[in-house]
Amino acid sequence: MMTAVNTETLTAVWQRLLADPHKSWVLFEHGTCVVLTAPDGELAGQATEILRTFGPAHAGSSAGDFGVIDPENAEGWVVTGHHNDVLTYVGPDEPQDRSEISVGLLGRAKRHRDGTELHVVHVEDGRGSADPA
Repeated sequence: MMTAVNTETLTAVWQRLLADPHKSWVLFEHGTCVVLTAPDGELAGQATEILRTFGPAHAGSSAGDFGVIDPENAEGWVVTGHHNDVLTYVGPDEPQDRSEISVGLLGRAKRHRDGTELHVVHVEDGRGSADPA
C-alpha cells in the first residue's frame, strides 16, 4: 500500500536533490519529478507530456524497468525508469520492506499513478536564475 507524502515535503526533498538553481523541473502528486533539460514554454504542460508518455509502467517492456538510487543529500530513495529525466521519490517511511526490489516496485507504482493521473503540484522554473556576478 502506498502512503502519501505531502507536497511541501516532496518539494523540499526535490529542491535538495536538484540543488542547481538553473534546473527546471515539475513535481507530480505522488512524488514523480520530471527534469526539463530543454525547458520551453509552459513547463507544466511540457512535463505532463513527457510523463504521459514515459510514466505509465508496462510489465515486460522497458516501461517496467527501474533502478534505485540512495541519494547522499536526502533520506529515502530515488527510483529511475526508462526515461533519464523522470525520477520518483520514495520516502524512508513508505516501504514496509526496504529491499531494493520493494523500493523499486513502490517507486514504479507511484510513477505509474503520476503518469496516469498527471496532477502537477509544483513547478520549479530555473530559466530566470541569473549567475552571480
